[in-house]
Amino acid sequence: MPLPHVVIIGGGFAGVSTLKALKDAPVRVTLIDRHIYNMFQPLMYQVATGGLNAGDVTYFLRSLRTTQPNANFQHGLLKKIDVEAKTIMLADGEVIAFDALVLANGVNTNYFGTPGAKEFSKSMYSRSQALRIRDELFTQLEKAALREDTSEVRVVIVGGGSTGVEMAGALAELRDQALVAAYPEIDRKSITITLVHRSGELLKPFAPRLRRYAASSLRKRGVTLRLNTGVEEVLEHGVKVKGGETIPAELVIWATGVTAHGEVNEWGLEQGQGGRILVGSDLRVKGTDNVFAVGDIALTPKPLDQLAQPALQGGVHVAQQIQRILEGKPTHVFKYHDRGTMATIGRHAAVAQLRGGITLTGVPAWYTWIVIHIYSLLGNSNRVTTMAHFISRYAWFAYRKAVPIVGDVRPVRKNGDRVEEIPATTDSRG
Repeated sequence: MPLPHVVIIGGGFAGVSTLKALKDAPVRVTLIDRHIYNMFQPLMYQVATGGLNAGDVTYFLRSLRTTQPNANFQHGLLKKIDVEAKTIMLADGEVIAFDALVLANGVNTNYFGTPGAKEFSKSMYSRSQALRIRDELFTQLEKAALREDTSEVRVVIVGGGSTGVEMAGALAELRDQALVAAYPEIDRKSITITLVHRSGELLKPFAPRLRRYAASSLRKRGVTLRLNTGVEEVLEHGVKVKGGETIPAELVIWATGVTAHGEVNEWGLEQGQGGRILVGSDLRVKGTDNVFAVGDIALTPKPLDQLAQPALQGGVHVAQQIQRILEGKPTHVFKYHDRGTMATIGRHAAVAQLRGGITLTGVPAWYTWIVIHIYSLLGNSNRVTTMAHFISRYAWFAYRKAVPIVGDVRPVRKNGDRVEEIPATTDSRG
């Protein structure tokens, strides 16, 4: 008799957590993802600012099979779900039967209908998007160095949550740490970072003293904070804020808001705010018996923050409930244990809100952040290379000499990055 088939859609925190928790279960598991890798989202901003290679924070999903014999991986995109027939259909038309289905496909950038945001700003919710930010940043720096369009590099970040704060801090550090020596042609004051946030405070989920610390730390690093300022439109060369003012920018980074991927609307499941899938207290999708949603895509009766810990804990819980259902037992309510959250502003500057109401700032929070993030990476090689890059960027002996990691930069000369070669001539006199 074939083993029950568990299909997991999405190889992020929630999907991988579910798969690993089924390692010893009498089931066969198929993990399906639109990418062939897992990306460690909390460190994407390090890739975007040249602090880490993209490979440092991505993990080949097929590698999970080497330690889990009951696991399989398939590259694909879910298009349709037939709850009654217990089948799914992928974008290429393939139909796959399941005994239990887990939806852990995450979310995407939400532009909130802001005119020009999708066209002219850059978001950071995937590896390719982070690389585009990095490449565009250095393209603009090269242009400024040659004074092709302007001698300024002005960056506007929209959003004052963890992503926006960490991005602003990393850019300020990159400017002051590495770019001063690398680009003597550019006046340091011409590289500006402005963070625009609709609310009057940064990092709303954090304790008030941590919010104040984050704002103070960014200002000390030369980041301009435009709080209580909503963005009405993103322009090709800046953003228009409420009141009609335009803040000029060569690069606009959209770091606020998430929503479900467009294909979720085709699955025939009940959705709530942000297109997220409504689930019950046991994380089963409403109106189904054997379909679960977990992580960012799931909207629980009491909404949880869209962070790594709810996804990780939810994955373990879903795996346990699938086994209970297969054994004919009732499911249990999901109980989330808040282990805290943290954000980094730069070297020796971070905020951490831990279990029991403990809050940390500065150096202790920063080292806590480093340890937890390196430990959370998938694969020992990722941990080693990430640690090596952190040492080369932040250690006292290398801090002022750190060299950023760059990628492709668009040519700024007519003939690319080379001077046009002049054909050699032959002297007629022999």
